[in-house]
Amino acid sequence: MKKTNYSYIGIAFIILLFGIIFIPRIVDRISNEDIIRNESRSDYADDKETSSSDLLFIPDANGSNKKVPDFSFTNQNGKIITNKDYEGKVYVIEFFFTTCPTICPRMNHNLVKIQNTFNDFENFGVASFTINPKHDTSEVLKAYADNYGITNPNWHLMTGEKEAIYNLANEGFYIYAAENKDVEGGFEHSGNFALIDKNGFIRCRKDNSGNPIIYYEGITSEEEQVNDEGQKEQISALKEDIKKLLNE
Repeated sequence: MKKTNYSYIGIAFIILLFGIIFIPRIVDRISNEDIIRNESRSDYADDKETSSSDLLFIPDANGSNKKVPDFSFTNQNGKIITNKDYEGKVYVIEFFFTTCPTICPRMNHNLVKIQNTFNDFENFGVASFTINPKHDTSEVLKAYADNYGITNPNWHLMTGEKEAIYNLANEGFYIYAAENKDVEGGFEHSGNFALIDKNGFIRCRKDNSGNPIIYYEGITSEEEQVNDEGQKEQISALKEDIKKLLNE
């Protein structure tokens, strides 16, 4: 019994010693705000830390990283929008027209889903350029936006001078767009999206050989999984890459 009592006394002494030495130190650290309270937070939306992603830059003709060319058009609200309005934002670019009977509705349904995925991010947007500016006035674009549920204030549907839009598509982004009276709808264009980082650079992922996959196929939905040619949909990949750039 005496041995047991000595053990209890020893334990009590250790606890008392811990309290005398360490408790004041802990209290002092808390009072001086030295303890980090958010170490376990995993929500990247609230994370102040930034890091470089593994997404590639695209080289231009001079070997520099390719940036979005300067542009200035009128959006669905009658406001002039330039590339500078997108500075500090991650955004997706598309070329479309409101009377498109084929791929445009599918592309914009996919973009609306992406919009809703990043609804809480003030630095995410979309730039949609009509290739039929004669028909697609600001009023027409506004009605189109309302019909599709476009609510992101950084999603601008833009119209303007036809030649400037076609130059931006074909020369600025190498995203094909053309007027063709022989095809359904009278216009033809690529169904691809381009992804732009906060500094205005075109970014993308790479294939298994390390080569850039410059664009994201925007027609096939995540639900469809594969397109008519058996290729995997790329909307899920685009979402993943948007997250990476938002965290840079």
